[in-house]
This record gives sequence, C-alpha cells and structure tokens, in this order.
Amino acid sequence: MTSPARTDTPPEPPLLEARALTRILPAVVPVTLVKDVSFRIGKSEFVAITGPSGSGKSSLLYLLGLLDRPTSGQVLIGGEPTDALSPAEMAHIRLKKLGFVFQFHFLLPEFTTLENVMIPMRKLGKLSASDQLAQATALLADLGLEDFLHRRPAQLSGGQRQRVAVARALANSPDLILADEPTGSLDSAATEQVFDSLRKIVETQKTTVVAVTHDMDLAARMERRIHLVDGQIDWDRQQA
Repeated sequence: MTSPARTDTPPEPPLLEARALTRILPAVVPVTLVKDVSFRIGKSEFVAITGPSGSGKSSLLYLLGLLDRPTSGQVLIGGEPTDALSPAEMAHIRLKKLGFVFQFHFLLPEFTTLENVMIPMRKLGKLSASDQLAQATALLADLGLEDFLHRRPAQLSGGQRQRVAVARALANSPDLILADEPTGSLDSAATEQVFDSLRKIVETQKTTVVAVTHDMDLAARMERRIHLVDGQIDWDRQQA
C-alpha cells in the first residue's frame, strides 16, 4: 500500500530578510555603522525604523535597498540572497522590486508630475507608452493629485511634491517601499498627508513600507517598530 502523496507546500519566504548585517566604514579608525542586525519582514507590513541620531537608521536602509553593500552578512529579497549580485543586477532589482522615497523628493524640475512618475517605467521598459501614461495617471489620482498632472515640481507644495515621489516609488508596482525620513522636511499638515498616503498603500495595495523616521508620533502609529542604538537592534516589536 502506497502512502498518499503529500500536499504540503513549503512556507513562503519573508519579503525582506537581514542576516547578521554589519557595515564598517574603513578609515584610520574604522567606524561601525550597522552591527550584526537580523530580522524578517513580510508582506503588507508597515514598519518604522527608529533610533537616536547616528544610530545607523539610514545606513541600514541603504543596505536593505541594495544602495550599499554590507561588510558582512546578507540581505535576502523574496528568499533570494543578494550579496553575490553584480552592480547591474542590483540596479535591476531596485528598479523592478523596490521603491524609494527620500527626505527630499528628487523630482526632476524640467519634467511634469506625470513625466516624473513615468521615468522608472521607461527605464524598466515593461509597459507600452499608453500603459505607462494610464498607470502614472491612476497612481497620482489615488494620491489625490489628479488636478496636478501637468504641473512641474516648482508649482507644487512640499507635501504635493513628496506625494509625487511616493507615486514614482510605486511606478513599477514594487513589493517593498523603503522611505528615509519621508516627512522630515515637511510641516505637520503635509506630514499627515504623506503618512496617510503610505498607510493607504499598505492597506489597499498590500505593499510593504519600511520607513526610517525621527517622528515618534508617526512611528507609534505604524504596525511594527525596530529601534536601533549604536548600529544594533535595541528592540523590535509589534504595536497595537
């Protein structure tokens, strides 16, 4: 008598995993930016990375986003290690699977809102020109910017520019958005607009957002918080 075939499927790997990440800045006296950091982040998580100034928050985010290489340890995306990838392969993963929002929007001033959002789509080359236009228009409308499609960055408020940057981060439908102080240069009203935009992305599009922030009020409203001190995880916990 033969045994019934097993139908168990292996568990899905975490969307993002850090394994003993360490980044040491070479110098006469080496500087340790990140030390032995490990964690897993799944789909649809809304995660804050917090800590005092100089604790390694942005350095960690740059490692997670494949913008820097660790001195030791690994970053895995979708269960796939990235440490052996070439610069071109890392750039392709950033373009296809990751979206970035920084403290300053880095929109190109000579292009309109629509054109700025379409830039990553053109680089990836996956969609036709008409589909790129439709996708960019829909993303901006979802963020309340449907009346500003043909404005240039100088014609927008700070909060509007940052929401355009969020739309651009979503251009290629990434699984993960990494944000480095996305509200750091904004007033309280614009901060709330950008935060609501990021929260909506998690809730409606099931995209994971990992954000470095010094704003403790915002961090307290995110679902999970990873707190760093001196480049190491001090604590990592879910929040109500």
